[in-house]
Amino acid sequence: MTLHDLAIHAGVSRATVSLVLRKSPLVAEATRLKVLQSCQALGYIYNRGAANLRTRHTHTIGVAINEITNPYFTELTAAIQRSFLDLGRTVFIANSDEDPARQDQFIATMREYNADGLAICPAQGTSRQSLRRLKELGVPCVLISRDIAGSGLDYAGHANEAGMRMATSHLIELGHRRIAMIGGTDLVSTGAERRAGYRRALADHGIPVDPALVVPGVASRSFGAETVKALVALDDPPTAAVCFNDVLAFGVMLGLRQIGREPGRDFAVVGYDDLAEAALWTPALSTVEIDSVGIGRAAARLLLERIEHPDAPPRRVVLQPKLMLRDSSGPPRR
Repeated sequence: MTLHDLAIHAGVSRATVSLVLRKSPLVAEATRLKVLQSCQALGYIYNRGAANLRTRHTHTIGVAINEITNPYFTELTAAIQRSFLDLGRTVFIANSDEDPARQDQFIATMREYNADGLAICPAQGTSRQSLRRLKELGVPCVLISRDIAGSGLDYAGHANEAGMRMATSHLIELGHRRIAMIGGTDLVSTGAERRAGYRRALADHGIPVDPALVVPGVASRSFGAETVKALVALDDPPTAAVCFNDVLAFGVMLGLRQIGREPGRDFAVVGYDDLAEAALWTPALSTVEIDSVGIGRAAARLLLERIEHPDAPPRRVVLQPKLMLRDSSGPPRR
């Protein structure tokens, strides 16, 4: 079976068949469907290996995500995959589970299979040197959501410091002065940036940082619940909290209810990410929206441009935050 046979059956030119099989956006949808129906009728299978030898491209992308079970990264992964599929690329996804060694193993595998490029949300502990090595080897790569200073790679992410500064300022403007920062760590860029935004907002309003109210930790509901119960037991407790992400904020609201406090009324809570679940809680969670679809599209665009222009200067796309005000962030009780 050849392209010529397929073209005759579909009633189109051989060039059109070739464009359809290469997933070119230049072909009309009706023509594409006609060719695919002929493929199915004749049992034609595109020889991807032979095509790769001709073009030196595999049309595959490796995507390494640090923690795919986290709802934010689940949404982000889906957005990234859709963006690459829309551009005619097949995506291989790996969950590094915050393990740099597992991440390196996936990168090596993708290089063995000659993937056209890599999109990486770096695992905690990823070294700058390992990423610079990719650049030195000429492997097209874009970092997603988490940045690694000095890597020299393209980056698509979110203005984390500005977002947390906005969330903290919102609580201050409501009248809160004792505001906790729950979760996150300076070991990853998102944690460091959001904690910096929290400190910046306090400084903007002349409020000193109380170390007792800054509690680093894992992004889990259980950590959020236990942390807020310990904070409200302090001699001078907070009246509000900004959380590293929405999952922690959900835990904070559960912990408050476990000790008879009502989120939003007795204690203000603001999350970060704006997961689909955030608006469905009672009370609905105030949070900072991250445009995961926009990040996915930006990452895909940056990587494809890097594949086409390997020697171009590194580029950064940083999307701006949006504060989603709901019922969980009320003023302090008198």
